Amino acid sequence: MPDQKNSGLSENTIGAIAYITIVPAIFFLAIAPYNKSAYVRFHAWQSTMLSIVAFLLYTVLSYFPCLNLHYSIIVVKGLCLPILFVWAFLSIYLIMKAMNGKKLRLPLLGAWAEKQSNR
Repeated sequence: MPDQKNSGLSENTIGAIAYITIVPAIFFLAIAPYNKSAYVRFHAWQSTMLSIVAFLLYTVLSYFPCLNLHYSIIVVKGLCLPILFVWAFLSIYLIMKAMNGKKLRLPLLGAWAEKQSNR
């Protein structure tokens, strides 16, 4: 299924690298040899959206105690740390799936990423 690109990396490897952080995902969406593959675009879009959703949830929940002064810093860490752990473990799981040539579609994000990758 995956073929070798000029960089010497397979599409599986490039798809997996997209999940490391949002930076390589955006790079793969912008640079010509990588953005031609629907497989790489799917993983790059899904990684980008997963990172954006995690960032937005973390940001919103970190300001939640500011709305009610009865909450302490422990509540902030109690709400925000699980988001970071879920994002990290989900990213690792998606890296393993991408390395094996599989497209694991996350609910909502996966369908949107699939639509974007087929454009």
